[in-house]
Amino acid sequence: TPRAPIDPSQVRIYFSAPPGGYEEIALLESNSGAFTYGEQNKMDSVVAKLRKEAAKLGANGVLFRGTADGYGGSGVSVGAGGGRVGGSSFSSGGIGVNISPRQKYGRGIAIYVANPAAVDETPPPPEPQPQPQP
Repeated sequence: TPRAPIDPSQVRIYFSAPPGGYEEIALLESNSGAFTYGEQNKMDSVVAKLRKEAAKLGANGVLFRGTADGYGGSGVSVGAGGGRVGGSSFSSGGIGVNISPRQKYGRGIAIYVANPAAVDETPPPPEPQPQPQP
């Protein structure tokens, strides 16, 4: 059941185990965009779009279900032609280059968690290491 929209910053992404006691709202799919370069930038774009879509439905969480790389990417095309028109001949050639990167696609399930404060996926800070004494 969709709810009132919320701010995307309030949507948590659950990469590992799902929280207890949640309600599934919708299946989500997103992509990184045609001109997003760098793997980390692509991943950040996918996650941000999943958050935004979930927030529109009032979901306060997304169960992340993975990514896939799209097809496409760079390519080069070469063409040539020629002909004769009324006693004059002509020739032409051209090269086309596609440098747009492959998109990354992501999937998730928009969920509503009744008590998200009880779920904390943040790992604990590392223990301080004792400093050697001179």
